[in-house]
Amino acid sequence: MSALPPHPKLLDLGAGSGRIGWPFVRAHDDYVGVDLSFGMLRAFRQRCAGAALVQADGCALPFADRSFDGVLLVQVFGGLKRWRALIEESLRVLRPQGALLLGRTRRPDGGIDARMKRQLDLILHGSAPPAEAGNSRAEAELQLEERAATVSVIDAATWDATCTPRDFIERHDGGARFSKLPAELRGRALRQLADWAVRQFGSLDARFPETHRFTLRIFTFER
Repeated sequence: MSALPPHPKLLDLGAGSGRIGWPFVRAHDDYVGVDLSFGMLRAFRQRCAGAALVQADGCALPFADRSFDGVLLVQVFGGLKRWRALIEESLRVLRPQGALLLGRTRRPDGGIDARMKRQLDLILHGSAPPAEAGNSRAEAELQLEERAATVSVIDAATWDATCTPRDFIERHDGGARFSKLPAELRGRALRQLADWAVRQFGSLDARFPETHRFTLRIFTFER
C-alpha cells in the first residue's frame, strides 16, 4: 500500500456531536463530518465552530467517487440494517490508495452503558432483540476482511472513565437511532429508561468507574 499523503482528506461517517472528530478540526485537518441527525451536528458545531459538516444519509453520500483518502466509521454498525449499502458508499468515495477505518469504543460488558443499553432494548422492543438483529458490526467486519488487501488492528487508546445513567441518556437523546422515532415514542422511552435507572441505581447521577478502550480496524483495498 502506498503511504497516505501528508494531509489526507478524511470523511467521518456518523460524526455525531464531534466526540471523535473535534481533534481533527482543531488541528485544521482536511476533515468532513457526516451525520443523519441535525441535532448531533448542531452540537458538533457548538463544540467546533469551523467544522465542515454535512447532514446526509451514509448510504447515499453527496460526494463524488474517490473523493477521500480515509473514511472513518466509529460506532455506526450496531443494529444497522443497511450496513451493506453503507460499506459500498464508503468504498465508492474512497481513493484507491486510501484506508477505511472502523473504530469502536469497548466498554465493560457489565458496565453501566451495557446495562442501560440492554434495558433500552427491552423498552423499545418489549423483549431483547434477536441476536442476529444486533450483529451487523460483525457481519460488516467479516465482509471487509474478505475484500481487503490488508487488515490491521490497533488499540489506539485506553482510559479510565466515570459514567452515569444521565450520560447515557443525554448521548442517546437526539442521536440517529432516535431521530427516526416519533417524538412521543422517543420521549416516552427515555422517560421509562430514566425511571428504571433511578430505581436500579438510586440516581441518574450515580457514578461508576470503568476502563474503556478505543480499537481501530484498518482496511486497505487493491482497486
